[in-house]
Amino acid sequence: MIETIEQVRQTMERHAYVTDPAIATAVYLAMHLGKPILIEGQAGVGKTEVAKVLARVLNTELIRLQCYEGLDATTAHYEWNYPKQMLRIKLEERTDRPVEEKEALIFSLPFLLERPLLRAITRHDKAPVLLIDEIDRADEEFEAFLLEVLSDFQVTIPELGTVTATHRPHVVLTSNRTRELSDALKRRCLYLWIDYPTFEKELRIVLTKVPGANEALARQICAFVQTLRQIKLSKRPGVAETLDWAMSLIALHRDHLDAETVEATLGVILKDRDDIRQLGGERLGQVLAEAHTLTLDGRSPRATERIAADAPSA
Repeated sequence: MIETIEQVRQTMERHAYVTDPAIATAVYLAMHLGKPILIEGQAGVGKTEVAKVLARVLNTELIRLQCYEGLDATTAHYEWNYPKQMLRIKLEERTDRPVEEKEALIFSLPFLLERPLLRAITRHDKAPVLLIDEIDRADEEFEAFLLEVLSDFQVTIPELGTVTATHRPHVVLTSNRTRELSDALKRRCLYLWIDYPTFEKELRIVLTKVPGANEALARQICAFVQTLRQIKLSKRPGVAETLDWAMSLIALHRDHLDAETVEATLGVILKDRDDIRQLGGERLGQVLAEAHTLTLDGRSPRATERIAADAPSA
């Protein structure tokens, strides 16, 4: 068992996750209190990665439930293997078993398909990490069902009875805040907000996650993305886009940023046509100049504010 917050930080960083005191503290408390942790933040800032790294740190299985609109309890919980049941019913037509025995047979564990929530509860060797990803995309009805599972860590299967977790799973929920989650769900969780990283943290992330990245290029990349986030865009680039861009530039054998290279690769970091148009011509030169200033001397708020003010509304 990890005994201190500093151990959490060091262990996560050994698994290539650049952390900070807030993240390390939240993970430590979630582990020791046995409470789910709800992580919110912009897309691409490393929310899902927390669960993946936690599973590696604990050397346990990562079970992922990807949420989406229309997700229901059956899909997340369990299903019966109907084709297998039908085949067994056909075979049983030739036997003299009582009807009760036949029914008990086809509604037994060999015919049960475990979905993520049931699988997380039925692990007997050690507690898994259950990642409930993008919970804000699911409907409020599913959120209400999830509350029952997170409260008692048990599920009821009418044909088999109630199944209670031998080892309570470590639960990580993520949300991009496309809708507000219920207060009831938030009360059952520890809460962590992951913001866009500082220049220094993002530089450490690039150097850690991108093999072959030299520090000079990494500094230019991070400075450009940091400056870009100050502009009013439809979709600001996250850390995931920064990493993709760094790997793309290395694949193109670039060792520094110039206007031609940036313009040719904007589609790696910006995923909206209007955002790309905003950075055309003179404005791209302004962003590059401001990024160069940040690379050398730190943030220049006046220049950044001027670029943001010049940019048209998205």
